[in-house]
Amino acid sequence: MEQAEKTMIENLHKNTGKTLEQWIGIVKESGLTKHGEVIKFLKESHGFTHGFANLVAHKAKGSDAGSADNPDNLIAKQYQGKENLRPIYDHLIGNIRALGADVEIAPKNAYVSLRRKKQFALLQPSTKTRLDLGLNIKDQSPEGKLEASGSFNAMCTHRVRLEHMEDADAQVMVWLKKAYDQAG
Repeated sequence: MEQAEKTMIENLHKNTGKTLEQWIGIVKESGLTKHGEVIKFLKESHGFTHGFANLVAHKAKGSDAGSADNPDNLIAKQYQGKENLRPIYDHLIGNIRALGADVEIAPKNAYVSLRRKKQFALLQPSTKTRLDLGLNIKDQSPEGKLEASGSFNAMCTHRVRLEHMEDADAQVMVWLKKAYDQAG
């Protein structure tokens, strides 16, 4: 288990008075099975922030890297039928690892979360022809291919749509570095 996740689990207990295991039990008792439904339930009925609701939802469903037998299998599954996008992912991950030794790469069922002290980006093969890069960048206006995230993902402020290797250009790396720096 990564340090950021351990800290979140400890803070969940401190903030709510219940352990992760107790919250997983509450989610299972609710009968809700869809990730979005669980998040809505925890936020509306229990006052959770999105980050804590997302953590509990993933743990309850076993859809996070820590619950997987092999996190690499989650990544392989994401790119099944989308193999054309895997070189873009591999290129970005190589550049992201070069940002610093403190980068945590946390695969989920549908995307890969990139964290430092907090999440700064995510990589999601959204369609057969597009990989979405979600970024958390404060005080950054949308410009060019950097768009406001809108309904893409509540954990991100911006999104970049990548369809070809050349879309992952130097400007994308500047935005990634900015998001990384702000997350430290």
